[in-house]
Amino acid sequence: MKVVYNWLKDFVDVTAAPQELASRLALSGTNIGSVENGPHGVVMDAEVGSNRPDCLGHYGIAREVGAIHKLVLKPVSPKPAESKNKVSDAVKVEIQAPELCGRFTARVIRNVKIQPSPKWLKDRLEASGVASISNVVDISNYVMLELGHALHTFDYDKVRDHKIVVRAAKLKEKMRTLDGVEREFDPGICMISDGDASRAIGIGGIMGGAETEISFSTKNVLIECAWFDPVAIRRATRFLKLHTEASTRFGRGADPEMAELASRRCAELILQLAGGELLAGVVDVYPGKRAPKKIQVTRKELLRVMGADVPDKQIEASLSALGFAPVRVDHNRGAEGSLLAAWECAQPPWRAEVEREIDLIEEIARIYGLDKFPPRLPAARQGAARLPHHEAETRLRERLIGLGYCEIVTIPHVAEDRDALFRPANVSPARLANPLSEEASVLKSTGIVTMAAALEWNLNHGQRNARLFEIGRHYRLQGDKSVETPVLTIGGTGEAREKGLYDSPREFSFADLKGTLDALGELAAGRDARGLEWSNGGPEWLHAARRGKVQLGKGELGVAGQLARRVADRLKLRQDVFLAELELDPLCAAMQATKAAWRYQRLPRFPAVERDFSLLLAEGITFGEIKESISSLNIPEVVSIKAVDLFRGKNVPAGNYSLLVRVTFQSREVTLTDAQINHFAGKIISVLEHRHNAQRRAS
Repeated sequence: MKVVYNWLKDFVDVTAAPQELASRLALSGTNIGSVENGPHGVVMDAEVGSNRPDCLGHYGIAREVGAIHKLVLKPVSPKPAESKNKVSDAVKVEIQAPELCGRFTARVIRNVKIQPSPKWLKDRLEASGVASISNVVDISNYVMLELGHALHTFDYDKVRDHKIVVRAAKLKEKMRTLDGVEREFDPGICMISDGDASRAIGIGGIMGGAETEISFSTKNVLIECAWFDPVAIRRATRFLKLHTEASTRFGRGADPEMAELASRRCAELILQLAGGELLAGVVDVYPGKRAPKKIQVTRKELLRVMGADVPDKQIEASLSALGFAPVRVDHNRGAEGSLLAAWECAQPPWRAEVEREIDLIEEIARIYGLDKFPPRLPAARQGAARLPHHEAETRLRERLIGLGYCEIVTIPHVAEDRDALFRPANVSPARLANPLSEEASVLKSTGIVTMAAALEWNLNHGQRNARLFEIGRHYRLQGDKSVETPVLTIGGTGEAREKGLYDSPREFSFADLKGTLDALGELAAGRDARGLEWSNGGPEWLHAARRGKVQLGKGELGVAGQLARRVADRLKLRQDVFLAELELDPLCAAMQATKAAWRYQRLPRFPAVERDFSLLLAEGITFGEIKESISSLNIPEVVSIKAVDLFRGKNVPAGNYSLLVRVTFQSREVTLTDAQINHFAGKIISVLEHRHNAQRRAS
């Protein structure tokens, strides 16, 4: 908002230089973006927070200045001369939608003279960034900028039956607004109608209609000043995509008690600049009047929150200047600085956001000066407790960083079409009721969505080699509730090893991704646990030949594989991308259980013996099945089972492949003999021949 320095002096006798004033306002919470000296004097550009609609007028800023500099705020008390004729005989007001409009006031001025505004009025409007139109229209804008409350003037003679009806819009109702655009309305929008109930003459709190606008032929003026529900105004502006000075003020929560005063001030200025006869009284329909709320603030809580004291006089002066009317209510009223000191305050209607004691403490602190409070932390009352899986997640991070991955943190709001690429068929998306944009309309149903986007962003910015991981959550609907599931998401693309003086480059492959997950599985593998296990299958967005399901024990933990080319092409990924997602809770629980079971063991004193088994297997038999069969023999001396080599081609019958399996035997008690090794080997060959029809190949 543009704040004209000389305009502030109408309400408070400020002597501070504009730059000094801007600095002090910034320290109290009203940031001043710039201070410019223009043709109409100094103008400050105030950045008003969404919770401070009272500062969207010069009077509200003057109140802040008065509180900061301990200056008296001059009251606004317009007293326009009235005729003997009553306004209640000239206009009727009916509110049919009190949930949309909580107050509506109307005044009528007859025989006005519409003409250009005087220079002083044009100058102030121009300094505030508002174009001059005519004296009556300019006055309504002037009062809005002065008192922070928007109002509207109608051509009284064009209002049918001289009646105002405030109602909700009808389905597909249309009206041409002051900007010349014909608009269609939603039933939740507040409309201003006249005696013809089917005709709208304005959008409540946003913009008037073109049919009743003030023109140079206007003789009689109807002044409307009302209060509209801020939530309804915000919804209407989004639906209509129409943001105005009025909607900015009403949408943030204007002061309902200001409506009558602003209307009276407008009438006073019209009489001064356009002449005419003001009908006596005001039509004031006020169904939404609320009793003022009482809030108590105590020195004890102020000390607890701020860590330092504020004098009684300063507390009372600050709250009084801001309109809270503090009254000392404790039994030690004469004791300055008493810990038992307490004040009861009345919530002013222009500060609807101040509802609790902590809000009053903030008001006291910002006016007193936040820089006057010592920079110290309050005494801790209880120790901090770590989350259940903190230690396990830390170990996962350390292992992944050690493997060359970088951690990322992403926003869970994603586009629905992007989420649908990876969302399981039986899962419904968790849609946002009020999304910021169409590109962020749902919560991600899998961490793969944001991981793929992160890899895409890196590739588009010239970073071809990327290995990333994220510890986050995905969101899925169960009934009408959204369920959050902690997940670990991993992504890799580009080169696993870059070209060096002695190294040749190697592309990141599915084997690298599998190796990463197996390394994480080792953290959950103990004496009685085997870590992660793999099986065929996976979602359709993964490459059919390079994907797998990951299991931990008997439960499925997640999926991993190469992104299918059709999906990669849709995302414009020009190189192979590998992705994995694992549920965190079972993995972390297994890691914690494994750590609890860890026991120190000495290095074996006796040598290990390796025995290779060259097997001819039918296609479809996996190494996992071979390993499972060998493990089922429960031979204590078997300490390792590895796949060493795989071969398909010459000298291997069609429909078969050759697999070299290396089994390591070791005892902690004795040196194993050849007879023992041969016995173990015989049992292994027997079970493989029986279960898998495996044949031993000659070395």
